[in-house]
Amino acid sequence: MSANSAFHIAVLPGDGIGHEVMVPALEVLRRVEATTPGLSFRFEEAPAGADEYRATGRSMSDKTIKQCETADAILLGACGLPSVRYPDNTEIMPQVELRFIFDLYAGVRPARLIPGVPSPIVGAHEHGIDFVLIRESTEGLFASMGKGVTTYDDARETLVVTRSKTERLFDFSLRLAERRKKRGKPGRLSLVDKANVFKAFNWQRDIFNERKAKFAGVETEMLYVDACAAMMVLRPWRFDVMVMENMFGDILSDLAAGLIGGLGIAPSADIGDTHAVFQPCHGTAPDIMGQGKANPTAMILSAAMMLDWLADKHDQPAAADAAQRIERAVDTAYAGGLKPMEYGGGDGTAAIAKAVMQALG
Repeated sequence: MSANSAFHIAVLPGDGIGHEVMVPALEVLRRVEATTPGLSFRFEEAPAGADEYRATGRSMSDKTIKQCETADAILLGACGLPSVRYPDNTEIMPQVELRFIFDLYAGVRPARLIPGVPSPIVGAHEHGIDFVLIRESTEGLFASMGKGVTTYDDARETLVVTRSKTERLFDFSLRLAERRKKRGKPGRLSLVDKANVFKAFNWQRDIFNERKAKFAGVETEMLYVDACAAMMVLRPWRFDVMVMENMFGDILSDLAAGLIGGLGIAPSADIGDTHAVFQPCHGTAPDIMGQGKANPTAMILSAAMMLDWLADKHDQPAAADAAQRIERAVDTAYAGGLKPMEYGGGDGTAAIAKAVMQALG
């Protein structure tokens, strides 16, 4: 992207409530575009997901993949429906396929408690919760996706980790901890594994020690995943940046979302060296599809994450400013009494979107 051109954003609404939460996210992006000098977008929508598979026999067409390839970033709603499956009975998951197509090795899952949002953790608002969980997104146990072997007597899946992606993942995580320290955060990186049982994680620990030597300003620690899970519930405010294998991250990222109010407000990104996908942590929620109940906050915050990534990648401070404006608007909306339906309130998709837009000014 040149300094004077628009960011090309591939928009994949997906299935179910993916379409419903994408609409307000794009409205928010258009608002910050209109009020931020030097910031502009070119949105290009493309089909992907279970509905696309049902219609064509593929989760994504070659055209959609090409649009994603040429875009500056990919914004994805939610994909997959429980009733639509591949012949092997697995769900349609183009969001996972994109990780492998574009080598999106870093799954970034921020967990920040928003003012006014309930947390199940006593003392959460007094202490604050603000950490980032990073899961390796293309290897680990997920490397076995579609390759597992089952017989009458047993079933086998294989965990795979490689040096090249492990090094990139650790460097990515260390750089993020370094950047957070400059923004006033602790700047501490926690490696989460099961090295007391598996050789693969001991091997990764050796690589971790090699890579961290280049980041003298970052404090590091190593934790077993079971102990880490307990700490996340007892004292989640002790964490800053966490990095782990794919399956561990898949599980603990949902735990992290639960600590801050649920999947409806939890954003995420899958990031590689050249491409990135930004999407909410939640699924397609077919049980509330079309009812106006879906919470678009996670999608809106994922759009803010996209702006922050674009700002860093293309040296565009205007995009970083816009990202911060969106986050502040979400905080203001919730602090002002916004209460989504999942918390027993009456605010649905339209009301939440309106409150955020008003807070943007």
